[in-house]
Amino acid sequence: MRILMVSARCYPFVGGIETHIQEVGPRLVARGYSVDVLTTDPSGKLPIEENVRGMCVRRVPAWPRELDLYVAPQVYTAIRRGTWDLIHFQGYNTFVSPIGLLAAVRTGGPFVLTFHSGGHSSRLRNAVRSTQRALLRPLVAKAARLIGVSEFEANFFSTRMGIPRERFVVVPNGAAMPAASPGVKVDPYLIVSSGRLERYKGHHRVIAALPELIRRIPNARLRIVGTGPYEGALRRLVSTLGLDDRVTIAGIPGSERQRMADLLASAGLFVLLSDYEAHPVAVMEALSLRRPVLVSDTSGLRELATKGLCCALPRDASPGEIAAAMAEELEAPREIPDLALPDWDACAEALSDVYRDVSGNRATVSLAHDGARGLRPATRARVG
Repeated sequence: MRILMVSARCYPFVGGIETHIQEVGPRLVARGYSVDVLTTDPSGKLPIEENVRGMCVRRVPAWPRELDLYVAPQVYTAIRRGTWDLIHFQGYNTFVSPIGLLAAVRTGGPFVLTFHSGGHSSRLRNAVRSTQRALLRPLVAKAARLIGVSEFEANFFSTRMGIPRERFVVVPNGAAMPAASPGVKVDPYLIVSSGRLERYKGHHRVIAALPELIRRIPNARLRIVGTGPYEGALRRLVSTLGLDDRVTIAGIPGSERQRMADLLASAGLFVLLSDYEAHPVAVMEALSLRRPVLVSDTSGLRELATKGLCCALPRDASPGEIAAAMAEELEAPREIPDLALPDWDACAEALSDVYRDVSGNRATVSLAHDGARGLRPATRARVG
């Protein structure tokens, strides 16, 4: 079966959707699927087409370069010129989604959508989200199946878009990370906060709580892992609070999984005080390495806390309250048992079940690969 995944971003970029594609795509290839990825490159510096772990990745231009809107008209053209057995849209909150969904609807082939919803630092973008969902609903409602990465996300979009809950399935992100390298030990004073450097991710809340935490635990240190537009503001806050020798801010490339695993394994505490997360890959990775986790009591984070996987703080917790909670975790670390966490193999298998259920015996136009010309339409074929 030939699958096209459509996403605004994928490897070598780092993020939840990017990790999802990098993990499930090759696993689907190993199960006999042909997986193509249609994505964008606002920089114009990445290869137009390349093979990434068995997936054929094609990139088209997107504008503007400095904003995460990803207006990419060639997404429409690429989908219209060659249909697949099934198209899987990964993410809904950029212009790639309506452009691609419109093309899929007009092509007439089956498609599914995983929301992969997230927060945003822009008040304007947050204010227009309800309008965005209303405008997208006629296209989203035509999907053969809608996928939430958590029960929270499936319930949220069922309610907000007025689409029956039975149209949704829940396929959680995986939690797999490499085992820590030999000799890596837990640093009881190290706090790690990981995620794109956006205000809504809450890194600034951890920084603001650090002076009070240091009064209680003098050796406490913070490592923020990520890149993004809020980096300058975070660094200014660190300097204003006199924490330059206590806070490190730097990204880790997505290809350096062992390095990330070693950092997480060494953390005395992992923190994500985000305003909104559907089912955060970063938290699942920390849990897979049996690290204690502290999160905001909101969105999909609340669902994880309710299951006993992590501790939660009120979203409006003060710096003092955050410091007290972090100190409690560091001073009396919880024993993290071997948890039955979802893994990427289970995620890929669940998606395979969705694909087979949707495709059935539909007759579709498959896609052939031409090494010189890239993606091109092929002859009509039976799928079953």
